[in-house]
Amino acid sequence: MNNKRIVFTSVGRAEFLDAPLREVAVDEVQVQIYFSTISSGTERANLMGSKTVSWRTPEAKEAVFPRHAGYSSAGVVLKVGENVKDITVGDRVALRWSTHTHIQNINQSLVTKIGDIDFRDAALFHISIFPLAAIRKCHLEIGESAIVMGMGVLGLCALGLLKAAGAAPIIAVEPDPIKREKALKSGADFALDPFADNFAETAKALTSGGANVGIEVTGIGAGLNGILDCMARFGRVALLGCTRSSDFSIDYYRKVHGPGITLVGAHTDARPQLESYEGWWTQADDMEAVKKLHEMGRIKLSNLVDETQSPENATEIYNRLCTDKTFPIVQFDWSALK
Repeated sequence: MNNKRIVFTSVGRAEFLDAPLREVAVDEVQVQIYFSTISSGTERANLMGSKTVSWRTPEAKEAVFPRHAGYSSAGVVLKVGENVKDITVGDRVALRWSTHTHIQNINQSLVTKIGDIDFRDAALFHISIFPLAAIRKCHLEIGESAIVMGMGVLGLCALGLLKAAGAAPIIAVEPDPIKREKALKSGADFALDPFADNFAETAKALTSGGANVGIEVTGIGAGLNGILDCMARFGRVALLGCTRSSDFSIDYYRKVHGPGITLVGAHTDARPQLESYEGWWTQADDMEAVKKLHEMGRIKLSNLVDETQSPENATEIYNRLCTDKTFPIVQFDWSALK
């Protein structure tokens, strides 16, 4: 079987290329991917050659190509390494930290068995646990109000999870009217334009004085500034979007200090590695949680998908990603490849 993968070969250029395929290591499984999902914000940044930014290092590093993206996917196990005990050939699985590759070897710790769940849903599992972690860190209680700033794939996933968790009402915030309409179909009770007159006043009126929980997903300073204007006293705000630029200012005294707002970092790697505890779950445990929510019919992530494309169309799809500010949620269907 020939192996293929999507490769970012240079700034703004994605290609569908042959890929090497080695034997599985002792602690790996080999998976034939059926569906993988584009994470548009992360993949656009990688494709456009953004410098690698990490909170661990003081300076950004220059982009190096080729690059590989596509961290959320699902497929069928073809082979297992000799130390793999709980996963067998033929298992249907969801992957974390994978790439847009037809057949790939991956450590068994990054694999979640999905039973009969649709591959299209499972290919969104990893993406969905990002907002799930943010919601947990805000300690949402049933009946509390919530607001989500930014309706990309993470924001839309957050709406369904907030609804399943009992948030009421849920406000989606997004300047694009098409995405606002989609938000209302995806779990939001209200959808607001952050640039509308009296935006913050409207949000506070809809939540009887301000939202208890806020999920900021835009990754820009204006998003954080705007969501803080909508919060109730003692509200909790999760910074889910990667705010890589520090070139913005916040009136912390009036917007955070005085009203007692809790700001919590919600990068998906800011988690315990081995054991979950209240509000702080491991990635593996959150994958199982999303799996249960699908099995019980509480959420249906594949409903968020706007387009399904062949990976053979990668160049055209990523050209659109570079230029279209309203890029849809897209999955690649690898199942027809030989």
